[in-house]
Amino acid sequence: MAVSDLEKLLLKKAKAGDEASFEQLLTGVKSKAYNIALRYLRDPEDAMDALQESFIKVFRYLRQFNEESSFDTWVYRIVVNCCNDMLRKNSKLQTVDNFDSEEDAGAFVLNLPDSGPTPEESLIRSEQMKTLLDCLEKIGPEYKEAIVLRDIQGFSYQEIGEMLDCSIGTVKSRINRARLKLREKIREQSG
Repeated sequence: MAVSDLEKLLLKKAKAGDEASFEQLLTGVKSKAYNIALRYLRDPEDAMDALQESFIKVFRYLRQFNEESSFDTWVYRIVVNCCNDMLRKNSKLQTVDNFDSEEDAGAFVLNLPDSGPTPEESLIRSEQMKTLLDCLEKIGPEYKEAIVLRDIQGFSYQEIGEMLDCSIGTVKSRINRARLKLREKIREQSG
């Protein structure tokens, strides 16, 4: 994806030191960037740390951004790289559970609206999600990356290719292998 005219103008001003333009650029990507970090790291505080570190890098390297891809794709790639760096540096982040205690799971179930699933259905769904997330941690970082970006965040193959600096064919192949590996891990864990 190419950079839009508005992005070009904001980038030009931001590269010249205009803080308001820089903040406007970040405002457009902040929410999705945080969600990417949260899916990777599975902890809100760690996700916020990764987001802050990513935005520092965006600021530091903004002048080097060549505008061949869209600004948001470039930022999301930096977020993915920061998350991977954090996971490599701190292996405990890979084992963080969304539901660390019965108390957490109970709070999740109690906050459901009346029209939603029953508590039993919610518990089953949360256990399935925990199983899925646990298995996602076991398939390897490049496969996890592919699943998170495509199936959880909904990026196109082209956007993922730009973020990961690889061809669309490689992206499709990686996603296919990731899905197969994930299915295999889920079968192993449930069987």
